[in-house]
Amino acid sequence: MRPRPFWHLRLRAAARALAALPALWLATALADAAPCPPAPAVPDAAQLRAAQAQDRGLLWRLERDGRTSYLYGTVHVGKPEWRAPGPQVAAALAGSEVLALEIDPTAPPTPEAASAVTGAASAAGAAALVLPAELQARLARQVAAACLRDGAFGGMHPAMQVVVLALLDARWLGLDPGLAQEQTLAQRARAEGRRVVALESVAQQAALLVPAVAEAALAQVEQALVQLEDGSGRATLARLVQAWETGDLATLEDHALWCQCVRTDEERALLRRLNDERNPALADGITALHAEGRPVFAAVGALHMTGPAALQRLLAARGFQVGRVALQR
Repeated sequence: MRPRPFWHLRLRAAARALAALPALWLATALADAAPCPPAPAVPDAAQLRAAQAQDRGLLWRLERDGRTSYLYGTVHVGKPEWRAPGPQVAAALAGSEVLALEIDPTAPPTPEAASAVTGAASAAGAAALVLPAELQARLARQVAAACLRDGAFGGMHPAMQVVVLALLDARWLGLDPGLAQEQTLAQRARAEGRRVVALESVAQQAALLVPAVAEAALAQVEQALVQLEDGSGRATLARLVQAWETGDLATLEDHALWCQCVRTDEERALLRRLNDERNPALADGITALHAEGRPVFAAVGALHMTGPAALQRLLAARGFQVGRVALQR
């Protein structure tokens, strides 16, 4: 059985990697076609006040060496009313001097970063992939369904294309990849003079998305197209975002059951590579920043807080006193 992509995990990597593209890419790539995903509704003043009075996501307090840092679980899409964090998350950020993210979406794009995204084949050590005609036709239909212009992806590897398409599909749920928590937190931190640090590189993120073996890449593209065509990827993302918004860690912990994507040895290995195997390096990065003497606010995808290798567990093993913060809902 071919492994089903962990689309909720790959979406996160796509959102981060997509940030490396020039800011005008999406605007110039969008076609004047219909029907297209609606633009997120602009909240009125009352809706904004209500949103700012409510916390979203998951937050842990990290205490070591007489200092308090924080670990915040995110999703990599957002809504306009989520631009401002809730009161307790905002207070934790205000009490920190360093914002640590998997990558910094507000950093000026570099040629190396853009190349890692658009030419993800080289980033993953994979050869260029030529799709069979039937698969290419299905991909073209999804490009049109996303309201992208012909040629919008240029020479981007097909495996990266379908991940970006799945990310853009979140727009049908009223979710905007440009309003991800990493984006809004980084903007806020920079405006307030805080240091922003990337725990990983764009090249590392892009390499996660493109299998080096052509057969595996073809299988990934095909499975991704199935989930775009039948709506299952959108449904999985909707449930993931709802669990994140309400701080439902139990549902996130059980995602391997309800996503129906962890059924074979191959799928379990893929989950470990996309999530668990990255956690030790993320924990080391957070620990090193905290050891520099300045409180850290680390914002990392919420699924990194699940399972035996959860980040909060690894940080506890590194000497932190770790406690979940009961957020105001």
